Amino acid sequence: MKPYPTPHIDATPEDFAKTVLMPGDPLRSKFIAENFLENAKLVNNVRGIQGYTGTYNGTKVSVMASGMGMPSIGIYSYELFNFFDVENIIRIGSAGSINMDVKVRDLVFAMGASTNSNFARQFQLPGTYAPTADYNLLKTAIEQAEAAGANYHVGNILSSDTFYDAQEDATKRWIDMGLLCIEMETAALYMNAAKAGKRALGLFTISDHILTGESLPASERQNSFTEMMEVALMTAVEMGNK
Repeated sequence: MKPYPTPHIDATPEDFAKTVLMPGDPLRSKFIAENFLENAKLVNNVRGIQGYTGTYNGTKVSVMASGMGMPSIGIYSYELFNFFDVENIIRIGSAGSINMDVKVRDLVFAMGASTNSNFARQFQLPGTYAPTADYNLLKTAIEQAEAAGANYHVGNILSSDTFYDAQEDATKRWIDMGLLCIEMETAALYMNAAKAGKRALGLFTISDHILTGESLPASERQNSFTEMMEVALMTAVEMGNK
């Protein structure tokens, strides 16, 4: 019996490219498909999680939303890696800076993804697992960011299970460890990639600064995120040519 379609993705492996860009928001998936991909085709819409496949600079590329949080991206990345023959997933999303050197609109590449989640517990490891990006994906994406003249940072980020934390000093403890920003998905993506023997990368645009209170208005977010999208798309093209 074929492992697809799944309860969450109504497609076949042929419907997806080897590289999938994965924003959290289904509407951002739709935006990328309509504004960047040629001949984009809707390949999944189960639960409104829109997935599209088309071409960018002649290379087949897919984009599909993950929803919010590690349980959600944990499901979609697991299925794409293990059932649909996807080799690379690049998470593209927003993040909140917790470092004074990381400004609103900057790009951040997650070399490592610390977390307050118990997602790794399922693997029954005899210690603490450190989720990291695939080096080849990371190196390729940084090269594309430099070619685009982007302001970017590379380092450790926090994938948090909680948007509203009951502990008022929780963020300060991560700041003290030198983390760059907070988001909510990447650690689970990195763990799923490692377990499947695949490649993953978290790439973010800083939409707000938790320490200063600065944030992008809704009207500016889409334009500011375009640079991140283009870096991710060019990374997909480069990976397709290797």
